Amino acid sequence: MDRVSSSMKQVPNPLPKVLSRRGGGGGGGGGLEAEREGFERSQTVSINKAINTQEVAVKEKHARTCILGTHHEKGAQTFWSVVNRLPLSSNAVLCWKFCHVFHKLLRDGHPNVLKDSVRYKNELNDMSRMWSHLSEGYGQLCSTYLKLLRTKMEFHTKNPRFPGNLQMSDRQLDEAGENDVNNFFQLTVEMFDYLECELNLFQTVFSSLDMSRSVSVTAAGQCRLAPLIQVILDCSHLYDYTVKLLFKLHSCLPADTLQGHRDRFLEQFRKLKDLFYRSSNLQYFKRLIQIPQLPENPPNFLRASALSEHISPVVVIPAEASSPDSEPITDLVETDTASQQSLFDNKFDDIFGSSFSNDPFNFSSQNGMNKDDKDRLIEQLYREISALKEELENFKAESHRLGVQLRGRISELEAELAEQQHLKQQALDESDFLHTELEELKKQWEDTEKAQRSLTEIERKAQANEQRYTKLKEKYSELVQNHADLLRKNAEVTKQVTVARQAQGDVEREKKELEDSFQRVSEQAQRKAQEQAEVLETLKRELTASKQEQQALQSTLKSSLQSEAERSTRTAGLEQERDTLVVAVAQRSQEVVALQAELQQLKDTLDSEKESSSKTLETLQTRLGEKESREQALQQRLLDEQFALLQCTVQEAEQMVQDSLNRLDDPAHISCTSSADYLLCRTLAASDCIERLQGAHGKYLSNRSDVSSLLPCVALFAHLISDTILQGSATSHMVPMEPADLLSEMCKQCGSEALSYLGALKDEASLGGADCTAVRNCLSRISAIGEELRPKGLDVEQEALGDLVDKEMAATSAAVEMAVARIEDMLSKSRAGDTGVKLEVNERILGSCTDLMQAIQVLVLASKDLQREIVESGRGAASPKEFYARNSRWTEGLISASKAVGWGATVMVDAADLVVQGKGKFEELMVCSHEIAASTAQLVAASKVKADKDSANLARLRQASRGVNQATAGVVASTKSGKSQIEEKDSMDFSSMTLTQIKRQEMDSQVRVLELENQLQKERQKLGELRKKHYKLAGVAEGWDEDAAE
Repeated sequence: MDRVSSSMKQVPNPLPKVLSRRGGGGGGGGGLEAEREGFERSQTVSINKAINTQEVAVKEKHARTCILGTHHEKGAQTFWSVVNRLPLSSNAVLCWKFCHVFHKLLRDGHPNVLKDSVRYKNELNDMSRMWSHLSEGYGQLCSTYLKLLRTKMEFHTKNPRFPGNLQMSDRQLDEAGENDVNNFFQLTVEMFDYLECELNLFQTVFSSLDMSRSVSVTAAGQCRLAPLIQVILDCSHLYDYTVKLLFKLHSCLPADTLQGHRDRFLEQFRKLKDLFYRSSNLQYFKRLIQIPQLPENPPNFLRASALSEHISPVVVIPAEASSPDSEPITDLVETDTASQQSLFDNKFDDIFGSSFSNDPFNFSSQNGMNKDDKDRLIEQLYREISALKEELENFKAESHRLGVQLRGRISELEAELAEQQHLKQQALDESDFLHTELEELKKQWEDTEKAQRSLTEIERKAQANEQRYTKLKEKYSELVQNHADLLRKNAEVTKQVTVARQAQGDVEREKKELEDSFQRVSEQAQRKAQEQAEVLETLKRELTASKQEQQALQSTLKSSLQSEAERSTRTAGLEQERDTLVVAVAQRSQEVVALQAELQQLKDTLDSEKESSSKTLETLQTRLGEKESREQALQQRLLDEQFALLQCTVQEAEQMVQDSLNRLDDPAHISCTSSADYLLCRTLAASDCIERLQGAHGKYLSNRSDVSSLLPCVALFAHLISDTILQGSATSHMVPMEPADLLSEMCKQCGSEALSYLGALKDEASLGGADCTAVRNCLSRISAIGEELRPKGLDVEQEALGDLVDKEMAATSAAVEMAVARIEDMLSKSRAGDTGVKLEVNERILGSCTDLMQAIQVLVLASKDLQREIVESGRGAASPKEFYARNSRWTEGLISASKAVGWGATVMVDAADLVVQGKGKFEELMVCSHEIAASTAQLVAASKVKADKDSANLARLRQASRGVNQATAGVVASTKSGKSQIEEKDSMDFSSMTLTQIKRQEMDSQVRVLELENQLQKERQKLGELRKKHYKLAGVAEGWDEDAAE
């Protein structure tokens, strides 16, 4: 409300300001400068009054003026320009009040205050460190407050969705985390840090006050307590958002992961509850703010339904009465319309002359004017018309700007009205909440009445017991033998009566407390309803005032439009006068006739030039024919040069192939060795190059002028053929004599055929009939020999290796599905036969195992998709089986990883079955889960080793791998939790043991510890040996020794 009234005072009547600027002619810039200087002067005065060395609280009117100043200039440049001149580092009280005002600006000022203040964060940090060395007075207070402000700026910089006052809806809070659990986790940590700084300031202020005296009514005490109002407002929102974020995190993450969050929240909950309680008892806060009270017990985040029981703390600031010492804001706008009209008339006389009204266009002497006088009159009239048009445009622009300002003002008022309606809606929601609490209190009252009735029943039973006791006492002489039993019964009955009477007293006290609380809630509801009615009436009055102001502005706009219509009429009269001057234009049409005669002369000249141009064209055509003949000669020369270039390239290729053939007989080449696999790889590359060479050859025959595609193919052909010959010869050095001789002979034949083909390319006569079919046949025979020379193990598996991969992947999927079915069966049996803690533990363990199996299924499917993509992209023209055979090492690794995953799933289900039956160990289940994680990691590594790094299937495989790791962690966590629950049931009871027995047990425990440590050391040694042996056997199975030998 205060903000709306103050903003209305700042702009009481915008229209006179605009007119005064127009009346001042060129002085518009000076008016803006004066307005700016007046604004800076008023802001400087308010800031200096708010931030001074007097140890009193900051006055609200000065702080409000600073806040409105930031909204006026849309930033905090003026504020910082004034603050930078204050001696904040030498006066602690000055620094303390600066922190208070700056905190208010960050909360309620313009959003750009944060952007303008971030540059001073380092200076605030240095000032905080400086004041931390002063342990007395305001030193520690300033240091703590500056740390809080720096933390607030960092928080809002990292989280720009949060406004300065931290008011957000639940939907906006969800959008701030972008529905990402990692963002919510980090946001919770930042809120904890933020709230920690707020609580530190709270505690520092309270520790600096002498609470044994009424410090809240003294000026010095109020100076220290005043900033805590902003802290209370921040803490209420931070507490509410932290509770909601923790409930959201507990719905997405395991409870063990959030243990640190819960511990930190409990600590801050206790501190905040104590500080709120202490603050609500201070007289200073009772008249300024209504501090909420936190619940007796903190929320239980492990129970999701507890979120519905959470009540957001609401801080209520009562409506402030206007202070008597509030300073009126002076009206800087002048509204002297008479002077404006006189200025306008003077300007009109300057343009048209003082005698314009008597004879505007001087028609009385027009007949005697000569032609020059008429021209000057026409020019004068044109200048006057342009001046009037310019004036009209300026007036329209000014009217448009005024309309924009008025619409902006209306928008601001509508925004303020929407904000007040929002506050009204919040008050209605709070009223509904109070009604709900009232219903709960009524239900508690009914429960109390039920307890009262049960107490009456207990009293009736006590009276019956007393009567029975009287009868038993009369028969005392007859029942001497049962005397002792009757005495004990009497004592028990007396004890029950006492307990019942005590319960009756407790119920009466609770009844009185409920009545008192009901009375307080009723009074509070009445006060809320009255306050809401007052706020509603105030909003209605403001809306009526805004409508009246809007009507006044509309009437002003109508008058402006009327003046504009008058000027348009005057402009129409001037246009009529302009029509009279058209007659003068007709006189000049004679000049046009003369110009037409000149045009005819020009046409004659143009005809003569056309004749000369035709002669020149014939000459140019003759030259063009000569140029075309020269171009044909150059084209033939280009063809010759292209073929010469091809011949040079072919000669170089022949030399390269001949050099490789010569190196076959070189003694130094005998020591070179190679493998059949690499020979096949080079042969395949050479075959592909031959296909490209044939295409380039045909393209060159169709267009002899372009040899660019044939030259690289010829060079690559020579390089690959030479490499194939050398690798074939090197491979023959590692094989038996007969295949070695055959392979060497085929390499030489391939070289000779390549030389023949290159010779055909070099001769122009045989260029069209050059064929490389013989070279391709030689490469095919070399490939066949290489296939025969590959290891026999690979030959045996070449046909069945591809099928074996599919079979192992299918077997893995079947094993996982069977494990899921067995887990479901075990879960149903456990629910039928177990109860209590054992049933809970079994459900948790089997549920986590089911999640792990589902994650493994997703991983296997992703691995199949990636494997299929690798085969399709890498096999080329070959079949999938040939691809698997060519990449046998990768294929065998894939098969091994699939077997390991299926075996691990089966073993884990067996271990889970034994654990559920009570015959197994929890450690076996944890080890199996870790083994499955390792097997899946092996499967992922084997799948992605040949995959493209940008493949979508690879991304899905990595995501599935992370899901398996998370599910494995869930199995381990549920197993540990179940183990701890089972072990808690077998708690040790030493209450009945003697000192000797305890000593004996202690010695037995020590012996057992030594035995277990010895067994642990032996098992670790055994585990190391097993791993060495497993690594050795795996190396033999995968062929590591063969690779090392090669």
